[in-house]
Amino acid sequence: MTPRIYNLFQRLVGPTTRWAEHARRARDMGFDWVYLNPWHYPGFSGSLYAVKEYRRLNPLFVPAGADPMSLEPLRAALAEISALGVQPMMDLVINHTARDSPLIREHPEWYVRDERGEVRSPFVVDPDDPSRITTWGDLAEIDNETHHGREELWAYWTELVRDSIELGFRGFRCDAAYKVPSELWRHLIAEARRVDREVTFFAETLGAPTEDVAALADAGFDFFFNSSKWWDFREPWALKQHEEFRTIAPSVAFPESHDTSRLAGDTDGDEAVQRQRYAFAAAFSAGIMMPIGYEFGFRKQVNVVETKPTDWERRRMDLRRFITRVHALKTGHALLRGEGVLRAAGGLGSDTLLLERRAADTPAADVGWILVNKVKTAQEVAIGALAPDSQAKGEYRLFRVCRDDAPGEGEPLGATVALEGAEVAYVLPVGGIPLYPSPVLNEERH
Repeated sequence: MTPRIYNLFQRLVGPTTRWAEHARRARDMGFDWVYLNPWHYPGFSGSLYAVKEYRRLNPLFVPAGADPMSLEPLRAALAEISALGVQPMMDLVINHTARDSPLIREHPEWYVRDERGEVRSPFVVDPDDPSRITTWGDLAEIDNETHHGREELWAYWTELVRDSIELGFRGFRCDAAYKVPSELWRHLIAEARRVDREVTFFAETLGAPTEDVAALADAGFDFFFNSSKWWDFREPWALKQHEEFRTIAPSVAFPESHDTSRLAGDTDGDEAVQRQRYAFAAAFSAGIMMPIGYEFGFRKQVNVVETKPTDWERRRMDLRRFITRVHALKTGHALLRGEGVLRAAGGLGSDTLLLERRAADTPAADVGWILVNKVKTAQEVAIGALAPDSQAKGEYRLFRVCRDDAPGEGEPLGATVALEGAEVAYVLPVGGIPLYPSPVLNEERH
């Protein structure tokens, strides 16, 4: 399974009647999931992630003339998205609510309390400076762990998941999954699959300690989100993390998200880097995610409180053809579809990354390479002898995925590969499992 996820950030789009047109564009680029951030009625801060009422639609998404208390506009939008052949996914936020949620009054035992008995807001301590504490004052932290009142609380979450599936959702991005007990996730996933055997659960664990992610190993998640977006291609941590987590579940990479700055904003609209990071993310792991506007080089970061439809930007680039080609290669070649086993052939110190990608952790597994030019100047890479057996010559092809004019069937692989600045290329076997030893790729720096 290779989920290709388009994050349709609703604050940038507007009411539910506008969602299908963006889902259609996503479908045409080869995405098979549309991920919606929280659609629920928010608390006083207006943040999408400060949910006040779970069974009421955010007024920003209610179409003109529709009943503000009805979820039928949402149901209709999800039906339109599904009819396009794209599966809707929603954020599942169950580690906190808005601080003005009526649940605090109705079920005070469901919340974490401080030493004074007041509802506690979630906070985070800067590991580099413990005196720096960030507190989200618009949120109230849920206590999913203690046994007092737990049965009723878990039943509430179970009903929420069932109702969401009934509305038309086929997947859940589980926000801050590591802050929720594994036992609860296991329960919710099992209950969800009583309703829909194919429902898919994605764990958001970015920034979590390794041990907290490992604790979710038996929860039943289908996918995790990985941190490769922050990799500079030089430090070993990303490959180490990939190796540690791949036995828990396959992962989803992304070049930017609704929580990060826009890549085009960070690079002053560098289209080569925009292509580089997407082509790399697609090859790094089983799944790929992209937020709305990446395809057009949007520069303004979306905001869960402030973004509005008038923030829609003019197109500075159009990457739709490129993204469609990346997806076609990812879904069309078996080597790119799974999580894979990754190794930096030749190390990480030079200006070109040669990332070996194996389909499985066995010598006979299918193998290919992701070539990444880390810098903005052209590089020439010496490939070496890919096929010592003369009968195997021509079994590899070079796919210049970042170039719109590159042949779709790839190019014959020569002794060297010239890469443009920030270019990514794939070296993939043409047929099935190669019958010759794994080649050694030797890089020359120019």
